Amino acid sequence: MTKYSQSDITLENGIIPSDESHNRNEEKLQFAEVAVLDEDAPPDGGLEAWLQVVGSYSLYFNTWGTINTFGVYQTYYEDELLQHMSPSAISWIGSLQSFLLLAVGVVSGPLYDAGHLRLLLCAGLLLVTLGMMMTSLCTEYWQVMLAQAVCVGVGTGCLYIPSVAIIPQYFTKRKALAMGIVTSGSSFGGVIYPLMFQGLLPRVGFGWTTRIMGFTNFATISISFLVLRRRTAAVEIRSLLDMQAFHERPYVIYCIGISLSYLAFFVPIFYLQTYALTHGLEGQTVALYLVAILNAASVLGRLTPSLIANRIGPIHTFFISITLAGVTAFSWINTDSGGGNIAFAAFFGFFTGGIVALPAVVLTSFTPDLSRLGTRLGMSSVLNGVASLIGAPIAGAILGATGNYLGIQLFAGFLFMATAAFIAVLRFVITGKKLVTRA
Repeated sequence: MTKYSQSDITLENGIIPSDESHNRNEEKLQFAEVAVLDEDAPPDGGLEAWLQVVGSYSLYFNTWGTINTFGVYQTYYEDELLQHMSPSAISWIGSLQSFLLLAVGVVSGPLYDAGHLRLLLCAGLLLVTLGMMMTSLCTEYWQVMLAQAVCVGVGTGCLYIPSVAIIPQYFTKRKALAMGIVTSGSSFGGVIYPLMFQGLLPRVGFGWTTRIMGFTNFATISISFLVLRRRTAAVEIRSLLDMQAFHERPYVIYCIGISLSYLAFFVPIFYLQTYALTHGLEGQTVALYLVAILNAASVLGRLTPSLIANRIGPIHTFFISITLAGVTAFSWINTDSGGGNIAFAAFFGFFTGGIVALPAVVLTSFTPDLSRLGTRLGMSSVLNGVASLIGAPIAGAILGATGNYLGIQLFAGFLFMATAAFIAVLRFVITGKKLVTRA
C-alpha cells in the first residue's frame, strides 16, 4: 500500500494541499493509473497464457476438427450405412452439425461473457462424448441425425466461443500467432480423426471406430476443462444480442462477408472424396485420405496467415487468403487426375486455413469493448451457421439436378470471391482511403 506524507492529505480531510504537494499527488495518480493499466493488460506470454493456447487448441481439435472429419462419414454413409439416401440428404447431417456448432454461439457467447466458462466446457464435454457413443449404435438416418448432427453439434457449439474468446484476454502483439496455433488444432483433428476412421474401420467396424473416437474426444476436451481460466471479470447478461453492433457498418459488412465464406467452405470438404473417386482416383485407396491431406495442409494454412497478420494486419491477410481460396476452387473444375486431386486438396486446405484462423482476430481489431466480444462472436456465428447449414445441401441439390460437379465448383468459387469483395470494402470502411496502411 502506498504511503503518503502529511502534505499529501487531500480535501477529504478538510486540509487544502499546497501546489507542490498537489503536483506530487497528480504524479502519483498518473503512476497508479499506469500500474493498473499494466496489471490489466494481457500478459502476451507466460505459462498461464500459453496454457490457454493449449486448452483452446484442444477445443478446436474437437470442434472444427470433428466437423472437418465429416467428409469420411459422407463417403461411408453413401457407400454403406445410408446407401439408400441421396448425397444431398446425407450432407444435411454434416451441415446441421456445423450449423449448431456456430448457432449455439448466440447462447454460449453471452454465457461466456457472464462468467460461465466451466459450465460451457462441462456441457460440451458430455454432449460431444454422448453424441459419438450414440452414433456408434445408429442404423437409421434419423438416429444419425439426432446423435451425430444434433447432440455432437450442440456440444461443439458450447465449446466454440470459449476457444476463440479467451485468447484476446491473454495476448496483444502475439494474438494473431496464438490464434493461428489454436486454430491449427482443428486441422490436426481433421487429420487424426479421418486417419483413425479409415484405419480402424476395416479392423473393428463402424461401431467401435466411432466409440474410440468418442473416447479420444473425452480425453482431449478434459485437458481444456483443467487448464482454461477467464482473466477478465464477468459482465451481467443484458441480452443475447448486442443490437448496437448492427448499427455499426464494419460489423455488418464483416458478418455478411464471413457468412458467404461459410456458405462455400464445406462444399469441397464434403464432396472432395466422392469427386475424386470418379475423376482420376477411381478405385484407389488414396482417395479416402484426401480429407486428411486437406486438413494436414490446413495446419500450415492457419499458422502462416497468422504470422503474416502481425506485419500487414489481419484484414489484409484474410483478403489474400480468401482470394487465393477462390482461385483454387475454380481450379477444381479442371482437376481430373490423381495428382491433381491431391494437389487441389493440399492447396485448398492451405488457403482456406485463414477462414477459421482469422475471422475472430479481424473482429477484435475493430471491437472496442472486448467484454462484449463473446456476444458479438455468437451473433456472427449464427449467420455463419445458417450459411454452413444450407451450403452443402445446395451443392448436393445442384449435383443431383445436373449430374456433374461443375455447378458446385462454380458455386464455391464465386462465393469465395464475393467474400473477398466484402473484406476489401471492410478494409476501406475502417481505414478510409489510405492505400498503404496496416489493417
